[in-house]
Amino acid sequence: MTETFGLSPALQERLLTSIAVILVFWAARRIVLFAALRKVTDPKLRYRWQKATTYVTVPLAILVLGRIWFEGFQSLATFLGLLSAGLAIALKDLLVNLAGWGFILWRRPFEVGDRVQIGPHAGNVIDLRIFQFTLLEIGNWVDADQSTGRIIHIPNGKVFTEPLANFTKGFQFIWNEIPVLVTFESNWEKAKNILLEIARKHGAHLTAEAEAKLREVSSRFMIFYTTLTPTVYTSVADSGVLLTIRYLCDPRQRRGTTQAIWEDILRAFAECDDIDFAYPTQRFYNNVLEGKPEARARPAEIAGEPRTGR
Repeated sequence: MTETFGLSPALQERLLTSIAVILVFWAARRIVLFAALRKVTDPKLRYRWQKATTYVTVPLAILVLGRIWFEGFQSLATFLGLLSAGLAIALKDLLVNLAGWGFILWRRPFEVGDRVQIGPHAGNVIDLRIFQFTLLEIGNWVDADQSTGRIIHIPNGKVFTEPLANFTKGFQFIWNEIPVLVTFESNWEKAKNILLEIARKHGAHLTAEAEAKLREVSSRFMIFYTTLTPTVYTSVADSGVLLTIRYLCDPRQRRGTTQAIWEDILRAFAECDDIDFAYPTQRFYNNVLEGKPEARARPAEIAGEPRTGR
């Protein structure tokens, strides 16, 4: 080998030793994974085992290889000191991402499987690596937090510079609202009672579970809700009376519950002759004929004469 490649015996020894070290660590990782995953079927647990063995074997292999190739230094600490100084200058962004990875592992603002939003990007966390984490995107051009099918890779350092929202960690429920607009002529009180019954049908079963989760998370965060039961709020819009359903739901089931509630609303309102949906329209209003008796304009007033009291 010395004559063919021009390598000294010492360099040949280091190369062969390095190859042997890499093979040993690779084989050790494979054996550990085979033994650990033989009876594990949970995808999340299998993923954690794979990541844990990688995080252990790769740094150890780097340290051993560094010891082999830099044994001329007085100590391994000298080698690590020079290496860290060079990395700090040349690889600042990578170090920030590495620090972000450590922060994610230490503080756990999210885990694999959580639904999060960081900056403008939202999705389910499907992978976490040393320098980046990966989201299966939701939202964007797709309504109601459904998956777009795109995969987004986000540098870990973004956890220090971008707002991070976790849909599933802590309280684990979100509030969803469905606005329903009925005409001013409709029996809005009857419509409100119908909507309240429908909201309770689809959201009341989560109230007890949500209260238990709230008590659990209130020990760590100052979260306070006076009521967790579904409700309907009343307001007035330009085109009619606005009835807004507000209820708790699982973040991943928002679109499904919205669809189920709307289908029940359509069926219920179809059976009511005194309830109509409102939508933007234009009509002419004759105050003389349609106004309240005491508030109607008189023909004399229309002609410009002042109104006289009785």
